[in-house]
Amino acid sequence: MKNYIKSIISLTVIIALVTVALAATNYVTAPIIEKNAGAAANEALLVVMPDGGDFTPVDMTQYTLPESVLEAYTASNGGCVVKLSATGYGPDMIIMCGVDADGNVTGAVCLSSNETLGAEKTYGDTLKGAKIDTVEDIATVSGATMTTGAYKGAVKDALNTAIILGGGSVDIRTPEQILADNLAVALPAGDGKFTSMFICEVLENVSAVYSADNEKGLVFVTKSGEEDLFVGVDENGAVVSNVPDDVKTNIENAAKIMMASKLTEVDISGYDNMPANVDKVSKTESGNYVIEVHASGWGMGIGDEAQYDPNLSNEPIYIKVAMTKDGKIISCITVKQAETEGLGSVCANPDFYTQYNGKDETNYKDIAISGATFTTKGYRTGVGKAFEAVKILEGVA
Repeated sequence: MKNYIKSIISLTVIIALVTVALAATNYVTAPIIEKNAGAAANEALLVVMPDGGDFTPVDMTQYTLPESVLEAYTASNGGCVVKLSATGYGPDMIIMCGVDADGNVTGAVCLSSNETLGAEKTYGDTLKGAKIDTVEDIATVSGATMTTGAYKGAVKDALNTAIILGGGSVDIRTPEQILADNLAVALPAGDGKFTSMFICEVLENVSAVYSADNEKGLVFVTKSGEEDLFVGVDENGAVVSNVPDDVKTNIENAAKIMMASKLTEVDISGYDNMPANVDKVSKTESGNYVIEVHASGWGMGIGDEAQYDPNLSNEPIYIKVAMTKDGKIISCITVKQAETEGLGSVCANPDFYTQYNGKDETNYKDIAISGATFTTKGYRTGVGKAFEAVKILEGVA
């Protein structure tokens, strides 16, 4: 029993001595570890700003910075380094960007990503020297538009962060936030909730129309010089925005047309030569057509090359085209698609399909998606079938 007690006492003493020794070791080594960790972090920052010197973490709670900013550091040379998150083909692309005191990018690197084509690994080299007003001039990489576009967006956020840290003021809202704010200002009665309308009537100097979800009116987007002008119209068709008289008259005319517009479905079953791609046709009282078609892009396995891809969706691209009876496109929209994400999926972007607006059979084939040949051909074929349908319905085919 005495030996057992002695063993416990001895073990307790040993543990106590080891604990004291470890504490002493930690007391000595902790500053060294911290110093080495700091040196490693500093070295990472120097990759994008070699002349930065020492870096100090920014207290981000003191600033309103772009949502993409994860960390920021000020450099002893007057510049800053920003760590950001971006979403390209996949989520969580982490980018480090340095900006000097004059607002020039000193370097940019991708620290980690889930991208598939690898364009992000070297794309930062092309952005060195860019400024806030020149980033968009740098070309995206063909076939990696989503990846390199997101990279540019992150670098723009870094440049804006540098301006803010330097005491400047910039608009860091996303395009979606800017649109929402413009709509809310144009028609306050809409309570901030709007839906984009598909335009099937010819409207002079109108690029888009949004309806308030609470049915309190519409917002028309027109031009004032080079700037977009958002004009609110109440449920009675009266302009509620403060705009010049000529703009007011034009928008009130457009509102009358939109509010009176009605679609009637056309029975196409009796047309033997109607293209099989055409799913539905409607007609306005003014004589315009809305044609709904499906097109075979990459997802349907066009050609010998496509059929070997095991990831084909087997889903067509669904397109809706509004067209005048003499064959001019009023508006075009991608209703549904399952093309390759980051490549053919660009066909669902308004920047792509709105390029068809105003086109006719002589020039609609000029529109393409870089790096997505099959999607481009399929989409083009689908729009072509809409032209055929109108000619058949008008008796000129």
